[in-house]
Amino acid sequence: HWHGFFQRGTPFQDGAGGITQCPLKSGKSQVYSFKLEHPGTFWYHS
Repeated sequence: HWHGFFQRGTPFQDGAGGITQCPLKSGKSQVYSFKLEHPGTFWYHS
């Protein structure tokens, strides 16, 4: 789940499994791709 930047056009990539996207199965991975429009400090946690 992301903190510190807008998810403009990519709310499905918020990282909240079971809320904004399907949870990943054990051993699987996902690549997130987005453009940051504002400088600053950003935080991700799972």
